[in-house]
Amino acid sequence: MTLTIGQMLDRVFDPGTPVRFTAYDGSSAGDPDSRFTIHLANERAVRYIATAPGELGLARAYVAGDLSIEGADPGDPYDLLRTFRDEVEPHLPKVNELPEILKSLGLKGLRPPELPPQETPAPWRRMVHGLRHSKARDADAIHHHYDVSNRFYEMLLGPSMTYTCACYPSVDATLEEAQANKYDLVCRKLGLQPGMRLLDVGCGWGGMVRHAVKHYGVTALGVTLSDQQARWAAKAIAEDGTSERAEVRHLDYRDVTETGFDAVSSIGLTEHIGVRNYPGYFRFLKARLREGGRLLNHCITRTDNKHPGITRGGFIDRYVFPDGELTGSGSIITVMQDVGFEVRHAENLREHYAMTTRDWCRNLSASWDEAVAEVGPGTAKVWGLYLAGSRLSFEENSIQLHQVLGVKVGADGDAHMPIRPTWAS
Repeated sequence: MTLTIGQMLDRVFDPGTPVRFTAYDGSSAGDPDSRFTIHLANERAVRYIATAPGELGLARAYVAGDLSIEGADPGDPYDLLRTFRDEVEPHLPKVNELPEILKSLGLKGLRPPELPPQETPAPWRRMVHGLRHSKARDADAIHHHYDVSNRFYEMLLGPSMTYTCACYPSVDATLEEAQANKYDLVCRKLGLQPGMRLLDVGCGWGGMVRHAVKHYGVTALGVTLSDQQARWAAKAIAEDGTSERAEVRHLDYRDVTETGFDAVSSIGLTEHIGVRNYPGYFRFLKARLREGGRLLNHCITRTDNKHPGITRGGFIDRYVFPDGELTGSGSIITVMQDVGFEVRHAENLREHYAMTTRDWCRNLSASWDEAVAEVGPGTAKVWGLYLAGSRLSFEENSIQLHQVLGVKVGADGDAHMPIRPTWAS
């Protein structure tokens, strides 16, 4: 007997699964009264799922347009993902069911389809761009994620053009208020004063550079591997009228030659560095500072220090952050100390990142049609999935966000720090 697609799905999902599945062969599975309906539109959707069981296969079919979802907002599919996380438990079919399933799929059904254009090659295939975290390969990874479209990012991020965790002064603060508050918190932690020199590595669209120059009177240099970010930032700086004191370069942070900075900010760059490269990374930043200069490192972290830093081949690696790596805050603090920084403060902004991704999803949902017109439906779907999934992960404490403040102490032991912190957390 040849199984229908619905019958095959019944062998993968429990009978009480609160999601309805329908397929192009007219069959169905799951709860017929569910608010969510997942429709497999063609044979290629089945092949994606059969050849990559789990989130990756489902994502491929969805991004390619072969799987559609009713009842969920594509710009903010949070409710659907939470339902899957809390109530849907897929499992492998029983051993005695496999022959019937394989026979029903046929040889063609087990042949992997061509990957959607939004997906990067498997990690081992990226060797054509150089070794992991070489300058060339890092540039390619940054290009994949950040050179999507400045107009798309304007819709997604809002006027701040800030693609890092905000810090909400209150639960009802707007995203723009929270992003400004985050930059202000970083400036206060760094002890910025008029006339100081700031280096911002991985500066994005120049938000930290522009805030520090306008509100703290510093001279600031930002560097980014994204050409589109650098162009946008240069235009914004010119419009601010701060070109004499603010600069953003299209440059790898490793190619910064200036030294003697009073402060260095690294906001959202460490995730791209590679855990094995942390010692060199922090040594390099320390060498850019004067004695008494401070470093503020802000990055996504794991909940412990046991996991290896690399998670390869999943949805995030293939579609969002190629070669990205995370580790726990303890590992970051350890390396900072080992290269000579004195760590003076650390805090976790996990809940703030859940709120930030919530607000980014709201922006994407509100601009969905324009976003699709700008980057295409596949890319827009990737962002909806990624941000809603990230919100879940931060809410459930699967991942965190840490700011760690270090100082380059001089030979006399003077850290040039106040006796108590002068910033509000």
